Amino acid sequence: MPVESGDPVPAARPVIGDAEIDAAVRVLRSGRVVQGPEVAAFEEEFSALVAGRHCVAVNSGTSALHLALLALGIGPGDEVIVPSFTFAATANAVRLTGAEPVFADIEPGSFCLDPDAAAAAITPRTAAIMPVHLYGHPAAMDRFAALAERHGLALVEDAAQAHAASLHGVPAGALGTVGCFSFYPTKNMHALEGGMVTTADAEAARTLRLLRNQGMEERYANEIVGANLRLTDVAAAVGRVQLGRLGEWTERRRANAAFLDAKITGAVPPPVAAGARHVYHQYTVRVPGRREAMRRHLDERRIGNAVYYPTPVHRLRPFLRDGGPDPRWDLPETERAAAEAVSLPVHPTLTEAELARVADAVNEGGAA
Repeated sequence: MPVESGDPVPAARPVIGDAEIDAAVRVLRSGRVVQGPEVAAFEEEFSALVAGRHCVAVNSGTSALHLALLALGIGPGDEVIVPSFTFAATANAVRLTGAEPVFADIEPGSFCLDPDAAAAAITPRTAAIMPVHLYGHPAAMDRFAALAERHGLALVEDAAQAHAASLHGVPAGALGTVGCFSFYPTKNMHALEGGMVTTADAEAARTLRLLRNQGMEERYANEIVGANLRLTDVAAAVGRVQLGRLGEWTERRRANAAFLDAKITGAVPPPVAAGARHVYHQYTVRVPGRREAMRRHLDERRIGNAVYYPTPVHRLRPFLRDGGPDPRWDLPETERAAAEAVSLPVHPTLTEAELARVADAVNEGGAA
């Protein structure tokens, strides 16, 4: 099979333009570079994206998850229900508090945590449920909210991939007790690196600010044990520029996904639940039975692609028991998704010609 002669179509193409560079230089020249006015402005501006919730900026999405759990009082002896089909940071954050992640299966029709599976996993030790809005598709938060209220549980949104997603008109980050975002360079918007915790609870927000800054609001007046997980003003300034373009980029991602939905026949396109606004951090298709053959074909056609995530978290070394998967975790839909999923380019800088090449390559691979 001949190799495609066109330029490669990258799986992701992070944007760092003149506006981001100028913002970073402006902050560097100011001399206020850590936890200063840019961070405060970023928090205030991001609040508009999450229905006016309190926003607390930190140095990464993982820190956002970790501190959110700590602020909720979750720790040793507690269990937190999480999906296994996600990035390891979701479960890592639980372990970092001393609590235990309890893995539940995903929905057969999507890639998000199944509310029925989560309900079946609740025990007297369960303190929280942590759904992941995977690939930019919101989890079934209306059902999770009812489940959490019925059992007196916290509801933590892992919204690391879901900036500007929503469910029934309510934005990601405003659907649970707390929401957690990432600003890593490949996300729908970035701050070079960083994270944000969102909450409607003013006291929880204050605790989060203490936790990120050595347990103090006033210098040397430490109130609790905290850490140094502050966001830099340089990162915040970049984040503010990116936030200003998020709406435009989101619509481009959604338009790109609609183009691929209409053209792709060689794989199963990503589902979108009723009432969900998918923001397509990834455009993830299923290729039952022949994913690796499809990926080889895409590579030959110079179409970027990736597998998120080839190994479910419950099969990773830190979460094994006696050298193998914990027998408690029977997760058939998770295993199926891990064997079938492949993510295709959908980022906002794609041209229509590049999108057409992506669709053609997938359809050729499906017919081969």
